[in-house]
Amino acid sequence: MPYHTVFNKLAAYLFFLATVTSCTTAEIKNIGPTPLVLDIPTGFSEMKIPADNPMTVEAVALGRELFFDPILSKDYSISCASCHFPDHAFSDTVAVSAGVHQDRIGNRNAYGLGNVGFLEALFMEGGVPSLELQVLAPMGERSEMDLQIRDAVARLNEIPEYVDLAQKAYDREIDPWVITSALAAYQRTLISGDSPFDRYYYEGQENAIDAEAKAGWEHFQALNCTACHSAPLFTNQGYFNIGLYDTYDDPGRGRLTDKPEDHGKFRVPSLRNVSLTAPYMHDGSLKDLSSVIDHFASGGFAHPNKSSLIHGFAISEEEKGELIAFLESLTDSSFVHNSDHLPVTLR
Repeated sequence: MPYHTVFNKLAAYLFFLATVTSCTTAEIKNIGPTPLVLDIPTGFSEMKIPADNPMTVEAVALGRELFFDPILSKDYSISCASCHFPDHAFSDTVAVSAGVHQDRIGNRNAYGLGNVGFLEALFMEGGVPSLELQVLAPMGERSEMDLQIRDAVARLNEIPEYVDLAQKAYDREIDPWVITSALAAYQRTLISGDSPFDRYYYEGQENAIDAEAKAGWEHFQALNCTACHSAPLFTNQGYFNIGLYDTYDDPGRGRLTDKPEDHGKFRVPSLRNVSLTAPYMHDGSLKDLSSVIDHFASGGFAHPNKSSLIHGFAISEEEKGELIAFLESLTDSSFVHNSDHLPVTLR
């Protein structure tokens, strides 16, 4: 399983940190970063890794520490993990998250980070092309962490343990590139692909899911949900208006393109671990999976940009229960309940 491989190597690295104290600086430098090969699940394509930020055990260890450290927020009160809880597939549990200033609330739901390294573009409008660049937005955003990257650099350079980690990971002092690269490297290890449905669908284990979930999978296909939520990621990474509102306060992709025809379009979210990532939609306005199914069954509001794929359908309570059972079978328990997802304090 992908994260087991990654974090077994991390455990070995922590042991390495404890044992290299007797080495000279030259000896440590000669050791160099340890390459980390991601274990890609069956059915997935290879993850694209930037040439200038290769996966290494040391880079992931630094990024993991930064992800859980509130040092990256203005008043030291929140970390990345404050809005992306590991036991909720790295999503939040509220509609929109509060930042360091409790009176400044965001306007979008914090989606889960599972398999984020496979996405072609980041944010719901697809405005950021890489994880490295994505890191800068929540850190500097006034309604989130509200800390400029130069201030984060200054803080981290005052902590010997971080300076040491940066040298081991990238052979350089802490700077904006080190911070963004390390956080991106860590997030690329958040791979989820070992759900009961995966064992049924890819490995042919008939008993991996029950009859109710199998019936739900049949409904899912018959309703053409796979047009947007296709395996293995259960998102086609497209942008659609699903008729959630007749008037959208958030223009979605229209904010990026400034095109009227893109108003109210948002990236299709992945359905992996979806039973753990409520509430749903770009603004967290639907509280549970039953409400989500009701919305699509209704056909939504007649917004001029609403996708032709959204046209409503009839579904019984029994069929809805089966559909939810299928969605629950996409939960990768070893991903969300892995103790290795808890923060490791190196200082």
